[in-house]
Amino acid sequence: MENTKLKVVVLFGGTSPEYEVSCNSAASILRNIDQEKYEIYALGITRQGKWMLTHASPDEIADTSWENHSGNKDASICPDRRVHGIRLRDKDIRVDTVFNIIHGQFGEDGTMQGLLDVAGIPYVGAGTLASAACMDKEVTRAIVREKIGTIKMAKYYSTDRVTFSHSPEDELKNIEEYFGGEYPLFVKPASDGSSVGISKVKNQMELFEGIKLAATEDFKILIEETIVGREIEVAVLGNRTPHASPVGEILSANEFYDYEAKYSNPLSKTRIVDDLPEEKIREIQNDAVEIFKAMGCEGLSRADFFLSTEDEVVFNEINTLPGFTSISLYPKLWGAAGIEYGELIDKLIELSMEED
Repeated sequence: MENTKLKVVVLFGGTSPEYEVSCNSAASILRNIDQEKYEIYALGITRQGKWMLTHASPDEIADTSWENHSGNKDASICPDRRVHGIRLRDKDIRVDTVFNIIHGQFGEDGTMQGLLDVAGIPYVGAGTLASAACMDKEVTRAIVREKIGTIKMAKYYSTDRVTFSHSPEDELKNIEEYFGGEYPLFVKPASDGSSVGISKVKNQMELFEGIKLAATEDFKILIEETIVGREIEVAVLGNRTPHASPVGEILSANEFYDYEAKYSNPLSKTRIVDDLPEEKIREIQNDAVEIFKAMGCEGLSRADFFLSTEDEVVFNEINTLPGFTSISLYPKLWGAAGIEYGELIDKLIELSMEED
């Protein structure tokens, strides 16, 4: 009898600082994906950039020991469209779609999407251009400002590794003048996720150190004013007619929601917002959908906002491949809407194969 299962690649790992997050996201997907419906291929990329097809268990992928699994085979996505899938040393495997869950650089920034476009293989999530634009926080702001002039965003200053290294004293002075000498400020890499390389700085010395740290992660660095208020997130699902989830809130155990607070500190919490007026909830949801459409996204995104103490909704950033672990807010938000984790995987795979 002919195998009618859809062949799905779960692509994970990668060389970015978010390697462990990606492995945990992949493990959660593999634990919950419908084995009766799909023929699944787990294709991992090590921190060093080696591609391998693995039969490691979800637990081994989650703890990153999959790299040493005895059954691993050298493999990669082949750009030759005749292959339409995975190339091994001794054979090719034709697949139907790729569930790319590589967070951060070289997975979420348009590079992997470009490879898959060249190969002619459908994939979950935003396309090449939208992925690249959403990954760069400054580009995102420029597009949102141009296409949706009503969205409020934090005031920011942009610098880069070369400009700052050539004249750090001048740049520090320029930054302080731009913000009127006010602190605290946030310093962040323009194109990293999971709060990697972000600092909250309260004086010039901390500003200097924060820029140095951000410059180790990315060429371009953003310095932003601090928005005092609640951290709000909304999940979006769909292609041409996207829908927003219930609104969630981050309750960080740390001074701000940094990498440690997100993934290591059990005191950090997330919750479904139930204490705002319905019109404010709708405003946040509508903003999330409008930003999704303005950026040209597909499949999924998570839009992050602040709700200021003046009750203003302030857009922070959009993530085109948000965390997909068991504790991640994206699946939790859709769970609150009645879409369980396995069903959410099904919907994303279906969306990846829709005609443009």
